[in-house]
Amino acid sequence: MPVDVMLSESDQHALQGWVRRIGLGSTVSEVVPLTGGSQNIVVRLLVDGRPMVLRRPPEHPRPTSDNTMRREIAVLTTLKGTTVPHPAFIAGCEDLDVLGVVFYLMEAVDGFNPGTEVDDAYVRSPEMRHQVGLSYAASLAQLGEVPWEGSPLAEIKRPGSFLARQVPQFMRLLESYRHDNYAPESFPSVHALADWLESRRPPDAEPGIMHGDAHLNNVLLRRDTPELAAFIDWEMCTVGDPLLDLGWMLICWPDEPNPIDAGSALAALGGLATRAELLEAYRQTSGRSIAHVDWYLAMACFKLAIVIEGTWSRYLAGQASSEAGQRLHTSAQNLVELGARVARGDNPFL
Repeated sequence: MPVDVMLSESDQHALQGWVRRIGLGSTVSEVVPLTGGSQNIVVRLLVDGRPMVLRRPPEHPRPTSDNTMRREIAVLTTLKGTTVPHPAFIAGCEDLDVLGVVFYLMEAVDGFNPGTEVDDAYVRSPEMRHQVGLSYAASLAQLGEVPWEGSPLAEIKRPGSFLARQVPQFMRLLESYRHDNYAPESFPSVHALADWLESRRPPDAEPGIMHGDAHLNNVLLRRDTPELAAFIDWEMCTVGDPLLDLGWMLICWPDEPNPIDAGSALAALGGLATRAELLEAYRQTSGRSIAHVDWYLAMACFKLAIVIEGTWSRYLAGQASSEAGQRLHTSAQNLVELGARVARGDNPFL
């Protein structure tokens, strides 16, 4: 997408004025898009020669876009000074007179996204490919142990049981897909899985920070050593039960069974850690019990199935392509089937 769509000349001028007003620098230059489209806009730029990354809502913001940016600012502020790999927060702006939306600046991270590219060192070394998965799991465990009370992130924590809200919340999401050509009742197996999840729900544990969408497209890896450089895309972050992140990471790991056809440039080379090894790396770093890991795996299958079933509903309403609708509907059915196997004690993931 052209740069002027990502950050217009007038926006660059307004940004430069804001940078000067807050004393961060005097000149904004070399604005280059990193991602774009319907999701949040991310651009790389220089402020007086210093590399930074700006993140803002899409060109046509959703009603919740500004609050999403505030959420991301809160988590990056909370993570400051911790060992969790993350982009360092520089400055945020809630003045809508600047760009018309809430936005923020963060440090540029030297790393690569393993979903789309692989550094040469990893191509040459199966050991690096294996070890980096263990670093990923350990870093996710570290995130769940970060103190959050009294932090900016504490303001978004809802009262009551986080786990008790999960099934009703996602069943409401499924119901929201209803229209003349789609009835949630046509997805009957998800209702049976919902009943099992409610009946076997583990007790609430100590709340912790969750990334909310832990998979290999949402991390950057260091180029010189098999470690995570940063978690990115924090828009789903919350304070809840971090073991839900563990379940999500495990079902999205690009290994068999692979219900969503998760793949990455890194996985294509082979030699990644197994799910059992990821679980052990998580356990060794986290202070949390993994005694109920089966429930968290089944819950991850349930939630992700409902999320992607939405594309099938949109296809049936003429709002999505046949290819995407059919593919994701099949993946949703596969996820529920795998979740049901976990519920029966036949865990295909571990």
